[in-house]
Amino acid sequence: MATTSGEIIGRAQKAAALFKKIDQAKTDRIVRAIYLSMMDNRVRLAKMAVEESGLGVWQHKVIKNVIASQLVYEDIKNRKTAGIISENQFSGIIELAQPIGPILALIPVISPTATTIFKILISMKTRNPVIISSSAMVKNCVAETARACYEAALKIGAPEHCIQWLTKPNPLKTKELMSHHGLSLILATGTGELVKASYSSGTPTIGVGSGNVPAYIGSSADIPFAVQSILMSKTFDNGSICASEQAVVVKKETAPPVIAEFKRQKAHFLSAEEIEKVSSIAYDKEQGTMKTGVVGQSVQRIAELAGIKVAADTSVLIARLDQVSREQPLSSEILAPILAFYVEDTFESAIERCAEIARFGGVGHTAVIYSNSPERIEYFSEAIDVARLLVNTPSTHGALGGMFNTLTPSFTLSCGSGGKNGTTDNISTSHLLNIHRICRRRVNERWKSVSDSKYLDDSLTGEEMEREFNKNT
Repeated sequence: MATTSGEIIGRAQKAAALFKKIDQAKTDRIVRAIYLSMMDNRVRLAKMAVEESGLGVWQHKVIKNVIASQLVYEDIKNRKTAGIISENQFSGIIELAQPIGPILALIPVISPTATTIFKILISMKTRNPVIISSSAMVKNCVAETARACYEAALKIGAPEHCIQWLTKPNPLKTKELMSHHGLSLILATGTGELVKASYSSGTPTIGVGSGNVPAYIGSSADIPFAVQSILMSKTFDNGSICASEQAVVVKKETAPPVIAEFKRQKAHFLSAEEIEKVSSIAYDKEQGTMKTGVVGQSVQRIAELAGIKVAADTSVLIARLDQVSREQPLSSEILAPILAFYVEDTFESAIERCAEIARFGGVGHTAVIYSNSPERIEYFSEAIDVARLLVNTPSTHGALGGMFNTLTPSFTLSCGSGGKNGTTDNISTSHLLNIHRICRRRVNERWKSVSDSKYLDDSLTGEEMEREFNKNT
């Protein structure tokens, strides 16, 4: 592939000019070919990702690849993204979809192949050339994913260089691309530092926020179901998805059966001494961030690093805490099979604790409630500033969408103003289009009924003008 930023952008711009000439039918054939190729390669690419990064579980990465290909394809395949996409007979407005131009797609270490598949599919569906940039830690599996997508697209007649990738990615090259005047958009998924650099580049950016996801188990909940759901989510790919639960909150009277159920399902509750040991290897107090050494690691590996002993079949590590702060590091986002656990006196104090957890590094992201009380669910939804409020749903799978609800399947979860993002959406094709509107001259009859001269009469009050405007309707 090209080696200089100018070369890469130049090739993408040429591809963009050719892409604009491709109609909806051919666009859809290109997208389908990529989807089928990724389904063919779902296992191979998942194994490559784990072997190269040392993070996660390859079987779970297969599932992520399927979500990113099949579920995303099924969601976008019938969308209109080229030419006329709507005609409003009442307003007379016709909407045209136009591509936005070259996109830089930043790929995180935790979901390298799935995120690459996802961003390529939505970029191709909207006829936007895409440039893939990842961490050097996953460069080979990302490059192989992009290459397979590109070859599938070329066979259907996609423009040359519609998909490019950095074979030797590095932060300097990525920053050069970010600020290049020929780039139209950055799709930023990754560390907070990387997302912040994207927003500071001068190029329009769609970013994500961090997730510190609280899960409240209420007194009306089915406790075995709630615990099973949380464990399914938190152990998925070793807890490496930012939408995974970070803390469980219960009321005092609900705590004993919840704790007993977690233990029955093989959770290990850490002692005070063990909490200190796990905290020291999981969180950097000076930086205020999780340590990368535990991200996506198994319980057994984390226990080994921390110097503690757990049963071989332990599902997660749970730390009972009473504060949300840097002084209790496991109250923060840790992308590993580690959960904080809080016991509160009342429902109101429990929900305030959930809100506090979300504020501590997860504003705008996701929160979960296990309850069968509509009133409690409504209270929860109004109290917590998150974009995704999941009810009786595993957080990882629920936030990604398409499996346990009808949220848009996505591997870019924006968090709104609280997370310093421009939207609260699960990002998809609608965010990668310029919509042009054809508006024919149609004079509003109510406007015609009012003489312009009346507006020049400063003796008429606002209410008098309103009556004058409305009387001829």
